[in-house]
Order: sequence, then C-alpha cells, then structure tokens
Amino acid sequence: QVQLVESGGGLVQPGGSLRLSCAASGSIFNIYAMGWYRQAPGKQRELVATITRAGSRNYADSVKGRFFISRENAKNTVYLQMSSLSPEDTAVYYCNKAIGGFGPVNQGDFDYWGQGTQVTVSS
Repeated sequence: QVQLVESGGGLVQPGGSLRLSCAASGSIFNIYAMGWYRQAPGKQRELVATITRAGSRNYADSVKGRFFISRENAKNTVYLQMSSLSPEDTAVYYCNKAIGGFGPVNQGDFDYWGQGTQVTVSS
C-alpha cells in the first residue's frame, strides 16, 4: 500500500510561484518514477511532469520552461516548482507513483494517486 500526500497548493497571483510537495510512504520510493497530473474544471486531465528513478525529467509543452520536478529520495518526497504562473495553470494537482522506475513514463503508467492540492492563479 502506498500513500501520497500533496501539500503546497494555494492562491497565487499571475506571475507568481508555488512549490508543491508530495510525501510518499508505504513503498520503496526511490525505485519508482513519479509524476504530477493536473485537472482543471471542464478540461482533460493533463500529465504535467515526470521524473524517473534516475532523475530523467519530462514536461508537458504547456509548462516547459516554467515548472521543475525534482525528488529527494532520502525524504521520500517529490516536488513541483512552478513559476510564471498564469490563470490557465489553475487546477487540482495530483502526485502519482508510476508502475515502473524508468522512462518513458506515459499517461496510464501510474498506479497510485494522492488526494490532490488546489492551485488557483488569480489576481
């Protein structure tokens, strides 16, 4: 059993930054790839960023150059640093554990989800 707990969401003004954290428990964290999804009202779920066990990263085109995913295996934690935020980034962000450790990591390759954290970008 794996538990994923996200934190760090909130309200931020356009152009601002936030860092999301996801604490994982119940598994050998460092052997799995991890990812972040987001779900905005009325929109399809989007795989935003992934990081493999080796640290290889991939991003959706919509966030490339603005978001940065990282992991700290000693703390069983994965992060999503978000900058230059716009209202289009408003969504619930979910942390996910992948089935495997290596890439490419695609939609559908995840078996555990967190409860989500709301990010709202508004002035």
